[in-house]
Amino acid sequence: MTMRLLGLFTLLLLSGCNSLSYYGQAIKGHLDLISREQPIEELLSNEHLDAELKNKLRIALEVRTFASSTIQLPENDSYKNYADLERPFAVWNVIATPRYSVQAQKWCYLIVGCLSYRGYFDKTEAQTLADELKTQGMDVIVSGAAAYSTLGWMDDPLLNTIVRREESSMIGIIFHELAHQVVYVDGDTEFNEAFATAVEYEGLRRWFAARNNEQAYLQYRDKKSQQAAIYKKLRETRSSTPCG
Repeated sequence: MTMRLLGLFTLLLLSGCNSLSYYGQAIKGHLDLISREQPIEELLSNEHLDAELKNKLRIALEVRTFASSTIQLPENDSYKNYADLERPFAVWNVIATPRYSVQAQKWCYLIVGCLSYRGYFDKTEAQTLADELKTQGMDVIVSGAAAYSTLGWMDDPLLNTIVRREESSMIGIIFHELAHQVVYVDGDTEFNEAFATAVEYEGLRRWFAARNNEQAYLQYRDKKSQQAAIYKKLRETRSSTPCG
């Protein structure tokens, strides 16, 4: 157990039972995750490794080096190891709002501050919380997330949930998650995501420019722009629709 993880456990002993239960599953989930880690460089030397996976891992390792050498993202061991979680998502996030409201409930955590979701490594536990919140009259959704980050407190491995994405998306996630290790403001999810997304875009632009493949970057940007336009339209429709 790392010293940081041990320190977190010590803090948990000062928390209430509910906090102890929640953080307990988080520590258990993280320990399972790191127990599955394998150095990517070693995997690349395995001649029996699936060819498609090997190609993705090779690209990811090149991206990791590029991230530190070209856009000054942290130089550590994050995303230099690979872990297959044998599931489609790294974590499941519970997002809840009071009925007839669009203001998400916030939960506050040690180290990272307050966030508008509650994350679980086990989908069943996430669904249990969701069902409990529904009985309280809240609108709830359980959403799977491909990425999981300790914000630089520990070295995060590259997960199968990220590698299975198409190439541009995988590369963007690596830049995005490393950006969170540079700047992270407690309790300000919108700023944190905006900053990491800006770094993601710039990182991809430079990555594809270095490979004389501007078209790939433009395709990625257009796809993201289309998603943003859809979200904008949803927000506009929501704000213009009278309640009741």
